Amino acid sequence: MARNNGRRVRHTDFLNDGTTVAEYTGSGLLPGEGGGGSIRGYLLHRAKPHLPPWLAVGATGLAGALGHWRWGDSAAAGVGLTLASVALTGATWWAGKSTSQQRRLHSAITVAAGSAWLTAACLAGPAAGPLDDLYLMGGPVLALSWNVRMVLRHNTDPSGENSDKGLLAKVGLARAQIGQAKVEPNRVTAPVALAPGEQTNNDMTKALGNIASALDLPISAVRYTPDPDSNRRGELVIVPEDMLAEVVEWEGPSNLGGSIAEPLVIGRYDDGAPLVMWLPGDPEVGRNSTHVLTAGMSGSGKGDAALNLLTEILSRRDVIVWFSDPKAFQDFAPLRPGLDWAVEGGTGTEVMVAAVQAVIPARTRWLGEHGYRQWVPAAAQQQTSREHTCRPDGRPCGCLGMPFLVTWFEEAANTLRALGDDAFTGIAQEARSAGISLIVSLQRPSYDQMSTSTRASLPSVIALGCDPRDEGFCLPDEVLAAGAHPGAWGNRRPGYCYVVSPGIPEDRYASPGRTRRFTHRAVPVMELLATWAQRNGATADPVTAGAAESIAGNAYTGRTAPGTPQQAPLRAVTEEDDMVHGGPLVDPEDTGIDPEADLPDAQNGDDAPIFGQGTGRKPSPEEARELFARALQEFEEAGQMVVGPKDFMDWCDRHHLSRPWVSARLKEAALDGRLEPTNTTGRWRIVPTLTAA
Repeated sequence: MARNNGRRVRHTDFLNDGTTVAEYTGSGLLPGEGGGGSIRGYLLHRAKPHLPPWLAVGATGLAGALGHWRWGDSAAAGVGLTLASVALTGATWWAGKSTSQQRRLHSAITVAAGSAWLTAACLAGPAAGPLDDLYLMGGPVLALSWNVRMVLRHNTDPSGENSDKGLLAKVGLARAQIGQAKVEPNRVTAPVALAPGEQTNNDMTKALGNIASALDLPISAVRYTPDPDSNRRGELVIVPEDMLAEVVEWEGPSNLGGSIAEPLVIGRYDDGAPLVMWLPGDPEVGRNSTHVLTAGMSGSGKGDAALNLLTEILSRRDVIVWFSDPKAFQDFAPLRPGLDWAVEGGTGTEVMVAAVQAVIPARTRWLGEHGYRQWVPAAAQQQTSREHTCRPDGRPCGCLGMPFLVTWFEEAANTLRALGDDAFTGIAQEARSAGISLIVSLQRPSYDQMSTSTRASLPSVIALGCDPRDEGFCLPDEVLAAGAHPGAWGNRRPGYCYVVSPGIPEDRYASPGRTRRFTHRAVPVMELLATWAQRNGATADPVTAGAAESIAGNAYTGRTAPGTPQQAPLRAVTEEDDMVHGGPLVDPEDTGIDPEADLPDAQNGDDAPIFGQGTGRKPSPEEARELFARALQEFEEAGQMVVGPKDFMDWCDRHHLSRPWVSARLKEAALDGRLEPTNTTGRWRIVPTLTAA
């Protein structure tokens, strides 16, 4: 039993033409009905559908005998019975106008014959004249005619067209055949065989809208999954009740402390099944690692979908997350303490992209040296096995494990505009083998924002409501052909989505799901989750951290492992501190100055007024280059790893140097290996001093 448009609907309810859903699916009876396992029970079970016509014949004979006993000598009763007979026959003909012509005529003849015999039997007696013979011969004939009709309806002829034209005939697929249906709670699945040489799976997908109309259901409730081995066979799925209409709030992660290799629960399907996905691969079941594209228009619930996925990731013990959010973590602030590295867009995101590109070969090399063809949960543990060792002698190496890495770029359209539409192409194509999953979130993944190479390298997608014209950018063509239509939702149903990802059965791709809602009541739980991740979550391994620091320097924060001593925060020095330590209050930069030494001799230009004049003492070329190198060092210490001439404007004013001079020094520093060019003209990335060429 299911609910449809506010009313209870049974699988055996009659549609407009009098045919049941069970008849539409080709099975006269639904699974679960029957009379036990004995032969007698089986025969009784098979005979039940054919008993009503015979019961009607018996009831008519009994009514004739009782009527003759009551009205045998009444002329008025004769007039009334005659009028009732005519009225009943006319009502049957009128009621059958919405059915097929054969059913209408058959019903009217049956009612006319039965009511005429009943009228005569009531007036003259059931055994008078030929009435008894007519009853004994005509009654069984009429009952058998309805039995034959029922048999022909359930066992269609080779043309695939039954006597009252079934569901597929109504939508232009009269020669198609529907096999035995599988009925589950709120889900009916039936195999479909189209006419060979005349119909293809494309014809079936085009008819889904008409099938939904015939069943009075939304178009998202009817799907068709083609058989990959046949162009005329597939499965028709009907979900009569939308179980997604009820909002379910997020209450916490599904598997706190589990492995990232275990399923991530992000919502539920329209039949109530959990909506899950995986990020790492699994060589045992043949599932590949994946990257994820999250797409949906403004107001479609993309933020809640991201929170569902991110909270599941942070609740696992063997994963770290690098996260970029140009919106300054408006939605993700409670979770920020649990992230290994978090930036707010701009140059920070640019550095993070470069760092991800650098850690890919480092992680791949480590996995290969330890005998892993891809990342598995064992790679996150300390390597104590002879099977996974980097030592030439085969003894356990004891290397620290390497956790899975999720690199998440929220509102990626900003990053793509700054770095180019192929900013993630190399990462998407190479990162999966390194135990890295790339997650890109944006509203419209069209070709003018993201390169086709990048889009092709993102095999998983969470497609929320979108503009109907953008459906092709979000979902594969075969999923749209199977009945998926995110454009039907727009932003009117927040959280409704389709999920395409390795590990999910393909017949689920076109099944709509809905993520859980995050409200203000979820904030304390998210804060607790971030605290748990800080204390119990994984930390970056030396290989990943080293590669990131070689690119980002101080810009890479990294979550400190539990028990690791942290640097004391900076604070002002007081006189009490001076008394305790017994030393003067001296700036650390001035510790090497001898207070008794004489001041240096005056130089040319020192006596020139600073204010109101165009120039002062201009540094020599050697001094200017030293000042420039010191400026780069200051930028690096501040964590600003991407610079350009505009970042030196104040510096040029202070040292009376021109912007072209700075541009020339930037190019020289690039030749010396201190800077590297970025995708943006005039912008350079600082190479940390420890790795400068």
